[in-house]
Amino acid sequence: MTALTYRLPQQRRVVTELPGPHSAALTARRKAAVAAGVGSAVPVYAADADGGVIVDVDGNSLIDLGSGIAVTNVGASHPAVAAAVAEQAARFTHTCFMVTPYESYVRVAEELAALTPGDHDKRSVLFNSGAEAVENAVKVARLATGRSAVVAFDHAYHGRTNLTMALTAKSMPYKTHFGPFAPEIYRMPMSYPYRDKAGQSGEQAAQQAISQIETQIGAESVAAIIIEPIQGEGGFIVPAPGFLPALAAWAREHGVVFIADEVQSGFARTGAWFASEHEGVVPDIITMAKGIAGGMPLAAITGRAELLDAVHAGGLGGTYGGNPVACAAALAAIEVMKELDLPARARAIEAAVVPALRELAAETGVIGDVRGRGAMLAIEIVRPGGTVPDPVLTKAIAAEALSRGVVLLTCGTYGNVIRLLPPLVIGDELLADGVGVLADVVRALA
Repeated sequence: MTALTYRLPQQRRVVTELPGPHSAALTARRKAAVAAGVGSAVPVYAADADGGVIVDVDGNSLIDLGSGIAVTNVGASHPAVAAAVAEQAARFTHTCFMVTPYESYVRVAEELAALTPGDHDKRSVLFNSGAEAVENAVKVARLATGRSAVVAFDHAYHGRTNLTMALTAKSMPYKTHFGPFAPEIYRMPMSYPYRDKAGQSGEQAAQQAISQIETQIGAESVAAIIIEPIQGEGGFIVPAPGFLPALAAWAREHGVVFIADEVQSGFARTGAWFASEHEGVVPDIITMAKGIAGGMPLAAITGRAELLDAVHAGGLGGTYGGNPVACAAALAAIEVMKELDLPARARAIEAAVVPALRELAAETGVIGDVRGRGAMLAIEIVRPGGTVPDPVLTKAIAAEALSRGVVLLTCGTYGNVIRLLPPLVIGDELLADGVGVLADVVRALA
């Protein structure tokens, strides 16, 4: 990666207890103004962020190993993105593309056609959030096929709207007491190599899912299969090789739309522009958000022209979808990813971090699995001597790491996975420090 000049010192510095007094005061104000249903992973409040650090309101400089959940791939304040946002905001912040369109929306769609897998004719639509993209991908699939059933998978996470809650597997906190949910959603077994039957191949796992689809639903009723090529909230589960290609081949054979949810795994995060590329899978539709626009709210679906163009005029869109400021940010962020070759940087992060995590696993006995691709990595925490999940230890590790100045995120169906999502522009020394803190904490608590 090209050497970067950072605006803030790239160092870990803890000057107060965490949370500090100003963060504690803000928490008190928050309780009186913000709904209790909005959670936060850490109890500190950001004042500034750059490169691989977040500076809180008390002056603590924290190593960011979360990237706002894989959003700030180019950093939280990259100068090119900030300049593009400022320039566009000075011109106009909104006209609504459905009323008075603008070039930047078209340019983003052109970039997505070039970046996403496959050389077929493509069309794109821009939205605001990953859940909104997923909803619209399902809408397109249902309209284009004339079918209604949608297949999702165990451990999946697709969002918090009604339809995307139905697609999401985990109940608490995402689904509990929010039903009834959208109908015609069917859940199938996911390839989870760490917990699957020993020796089961990806093709065998796919055949198990396909058999259930054919017997429980019927191929002729299925509009779409939707799957995360690497599952996010479900635990950074990387399916066994062959699983995704087998599903995609079956979908193609039966006229089923194959939707890759790349909201978390897209835009250089896994060492490729999109995680589907690792096994040569070409989805019919890709859903995108998070890393697309350097922190500005933007999402998209890109898919085969014949699918998206099947929708009648006015059937897709939204007041803020493809906001001009967010489009400007996306164009700048994509250019930065290209200039810095951030897919290669993600692969370098994997090469640096995975051996250290595997060594830690062998040493401590509480890490059941080390997995992921690129800078989308995870460790699954278990009780020693088996595979029983240990969510209590997982939570304690994250809390202790924060007290030492490192922001970590947890995830997983069983609440026992620590995910590492550093900004792709993080420096080597800062990354090594963050991983070193994690290792020290695991050793101390194991």
